[in-house]
Amino acid sequence: MFTGLIEEKGKIISSKITPTGKQIIIAASSQFIEKIKIGDSIAINGVCQTAIKIEGNNFYTDIMQESLKKTTLNNLLPKQNVNMELAITLNTRLGGHIVQGHIDAIGQIIQIVNAYSYKEFYISYQLEYKKYLVPTGAITVDGVSLTTAEIFDRNFKVALIPHTLNNTLFLEYKVGDKVNLEFDIIGKYIEQMLKPNKKN
Repeated sequence: MFTGLIEEKGKIISSKITPTGKQIIIAASSQFIEKIKIGDSIAINGVCQTAIKIEGNNFYTDIMQESLKKTTLNNLLPKQNVNMELAITLNTRLGGHIVQGHIDAIGQIIQIVNAYSYKEFYISYQLEYKKYLVPTGAITVDGVSLTTAEIFDRNFKVALIPHTLNNTLFLEYKVGDKVNLEFDIIGKYIEQMLKPNKKN
């Protein structure tokens, strides 16, 4: 489980096809590498992955076919940056919101508005997910915990302050880029509980 507060931007070193999907090698700072061990969960652009090997300042992860189909990880290329966050512990401050690292859908950046000291991003999504969005509610975009500023039928707006822009991939995004979306888990649980019980 994660909070959506990005700890560091890593860089893709290599990517290769495997019998089960794809293996990527990611370079990180020595401070980040020192915090992880083999088997640890790491959110890569919001997708929960497992560190299977650590070599110097690089770590390896195997991406399964299901994740490649449902996320943007299949598009990762060498030299690209990625958002990274380590899994939370029981003594971690929950500064963002509860993030599972399980992507619901792929969205697309359709407009970027430059304001005085921040940027506004309009991101499209499938209409079926609108029920999980509420005004000033939580949304995770490529692993970043954000607050919805406005919600429309097929897109929503988020506003990012300079700190978030400078410490995540958002400073690199352009119109047309695709991003991983994870909607708030609390809304999903409420929806499930309110569904009529069907007895066989």
